[in-house]
Amino acid sequence: MRRSSARLLARLAPFALALPLAALAQTGADLQPLPAVPPPPPDMAPFDAALEPQVTIKKRDGDTVEEFRIQGRLYMIKVTPPHGVPYYLVDNQGDGNFMRMETMDTRTRVPMWIIKSF
Repeated sequence: MRRSSARLLARLAPFALALPLAALAQTGADLQPLPAVPPPPPDMAPFDAALEPQVTIKKRDGDTVEEFRIQGRLYMIKVTPPHGVPYYLVDNQGDGNFMRMETMDTRTRVPMWIIKSF
């Protein structure tokens, strides 16, 4: 079986070597420049600073509190303790009730507690 695979490789080797040479042999005489980049569509909205979040950073009892507002409405708070992991308070419904989130990732995660290791 090894002898037949060696014969096959010996037959394919010239083709494998000739393929890169054929690519190098092409001349660049028929190349054309790329067309110019078209302008952006006219219906694109201009930058609106009112839609950008306003971030206020405060220090409270050693914690760094970042308040995020859009058009004056507070929608998220990020709290970074001096020694720990930051957490978020998010107003999902817009009713002023904030819900704590450990990360901004909304994927459902299966608990993977180690009960016993062997």
